[in-house]
Amino acid sequence: MTPQQTITAGIDGSLESLEAADWAAREALRRDLPLHLVHAYDQPSDRSRLPEIEVPFHRESGALDRAVLRLAAAHPALGILDEQVTGPPVESLLATAGSAALLVLGSRGFGALTGALVGSVALSVAARAVCPVVLVRAGEHPDDGREDQAAGTHRPVVLGLDLDHPCDELLEFAFTTAAVRHAPLQVVHAYTVPLLPATDATNPEVAKSHLLGAALTPWRHKFPATQVTERLVRGLAGHHLVKETAGAGLLVIGRRIPAGEHLGPTAHSVIHHAKDPVAIVPHN
Repeated sequence: MTPQQTITAGIDGSLESLEAADWAAREALRRDLPLHLVHAYDQPSDRSRLPEIEVPFHRESGALDRAVLRLAAAHPALGILDEQVTGPPVESLLATAGSAALLVLGSRGFGALTGALVGSVALSVAARAVCPVVLVRAGEHPDDGREDQAAGTHRPVVLGLDLDHPCDELLEFAFTTAAVRHAPLQVVHAYTVPLLPATDATNPEVAKSHLLGAALTPWRHKFPATQVTERLVRGLAGHHLVKETAGAGLLVIGRRIPAGEHLGPTAHSVIHHAKDPVAIVPHN
């Protein structure tokens, strides 16, 4: 029997990981799945000779228990599984992806002082995981994506779609995520105009519009209750997606399999600068 999938969140005691776990708990309730909290710690092989490392290890391992208690109190109906794993965090988290419908991690974006990207564990996992990975930005206190708590309306899910690779995995994830949130879906395609115009003088926007409509038509039929809007924008995808996601509940982008050890420039730009949660969906 195939084991039930989970919404999995990585815990390391940091503010961003706790916010990611909180986001993951709400997503687990929406999808009627259990929440799997994983704390991975690369413990020194010879702890007896390094007693000064013992204290940080116990402090960090206690973060898992604190997160479980906090989330259980906030979401009594949520099923929570917790797991302590000793080993390299990237490899440990990647191992959990096989049984996860979604893997949620904290992300710090750019460092305030150096401008250098921090959160290399999150980036490495997002580039290699076999399941979608959601990165939740630290310090933004992400809620459940609602515009109006009383009315229950949700901020839109934004999908950045490459029309050269309009894959089913990416479209299914975006439509499903919008549907479980009862949120609208905004689909954005960014394109650049060649320096030399086409000899047949075809309007690239008209051609792109037809391709975008054709890619979305079967999914509109499959999810008739989801409100879908389409936008074509000229310029670099990363720049426009960051602009489009101001106030969005979630930004969804894809990555090709295999992508290697690193994400592409669009994903990097979005992860660095978008303040809202970003989902990276692997696809062929």
